[in-house]
Amino acid sequence: MQDSQNDAVVTQLARAADALERLASASGASPSGLEPPDWSARAFRWRAPDRLEAITRPHQVDPDQLLGIDTQKDTLFRNTQQFLAGAPANDALLWGARGTGKSSLVKSLLVRFADSHLRLIEIDAQDLIELPRLTPLLAQRPERFIIFVDDLSFEAQDASYKALKAMLDGSLAVPPDNVILYATSNRRHLMPEFHADNASARIVNEELHHGEAVEEKISLSDRFGLWLSFHPYSQAQYLDIVAEYLNRLIPNGPGGNDWRDDALAWALLRGSRSGRTAWQFARDYAGRNQLPGQD
Repeated sequence: MQDSQNDAVVTQLARAADALERLASASGASPSGLEPPDWSARAFRWRAPDRLEAITRPHQVDPDQLLGIDTQKDTLFRNTQQFLAGAPANDALLWGARGTGKSSLVKSLLVRFADSHLRLIEIDAQDLIELPRLTPLLAQRPERFIIFVDDLSFEAQDASYKALKAMLDGSLAVPPDNVILYATSNRRHLMPEFHADNASARIVNEELHHGEAVEEKISLSDRFGLWLSFHPYSQAQYLDIVAEYLNRLIPNGPGGNDWRDDALAWALLRGSRSGRTAWQFARDYAGRNQLPGQD
């Protein structure tokens, strides 16, 4: 009698579980508990605390507009092509000086691979702790997702630091094959470095051995398989890039070299010779010279 009652209870529980599963499937709910976004979009952003939002008008960056970073561009495009083909590919860290094209290069992937199943998901560094909730939602999809973290850096006790380490190379759970992470940062090692961190360094057989604090900070950037460095331009490189932008913006070119002194003064005022500075100057110069009464 007791066995029959137990069997009946088990049957009822199974039916209830099956009904809940069918209900979840019909409503579009996912096992992660997140509401699925409009998957027809090509770009998304994570809205804390629990929403993946489609971006209807993503920033379209033309790769041909990114000058002076051909090596970095080719390397990241190749790595992305491997990822889209289902071949082995690496998480990427783009680090270096401000305004050198790091973020723009990642955004340009949507243009370079417009005909592919590539999707870009922007997430703030402080929300990386939510990655274990987000990745199961993505794992069910046929698209290939790049999780994009712009201006990534951490404070010493930041909880999202450990979440990122786990996703990259430190968790027992394997990340989904259709998810990869690209991050940009002004810091190579992503965390603040203090003079006191070197206090525990020691020399062994004339070799420098870092202390635990330094090793901990290096270990995070080491988990990115691909490092791309971006550095400020020399004066000659900067002027060459300004000239190229002016030729694109001004019909028949700027004419002469009168713009050179203005371009150098612009860079001096901004404290930076970078692609961003060159583009901003070129737009200003071209705009001024298209006004009525201007030469």
